[in-house]
Amino acid sequence: MDMQLPLVKGTVDLLVLKSLAWGPMHGFGIASWLEERSSGSLGIDDSATYQVLHRLEAKRLVEAEWGVTENNRRARFYRLTTAGRRHLRDQTDIWVRYSRSVSAILSLTTRTA
Repeated sequence: MDMQLPLVKGTVDLLVLKSLAWGPMHGFGIASWLEERSSGSLGIDDSATYQVLHRLEAKRLVEAEWGVTENNRRARFYRLTTAGRRHLRDQTDIWVRYSRSVSAILSLTTRTA
């Protein structure tokens, strides 16, 4: 059985923003962070990560600047903007409410009126 879970539409942006809440990271670092934190169940390939980052940058939710990685390679490091932090907070609240509602319905064991 495949251990990876399918990503629900719209969650990848939120997950990438959350990864950047801990500090600036490059794209590969973000993908690795997400895979590690989900114990491998949410794998996001590098190309998808960069598509999300470009979309978030266009929305001015993240900013990027060139830097050097731990392996001494040039890479773009992304960080949250003030608008990105606000968006992360707002969307996290919505996601938590949504998740609780879906879980409550799926946990029902008897039909109620």
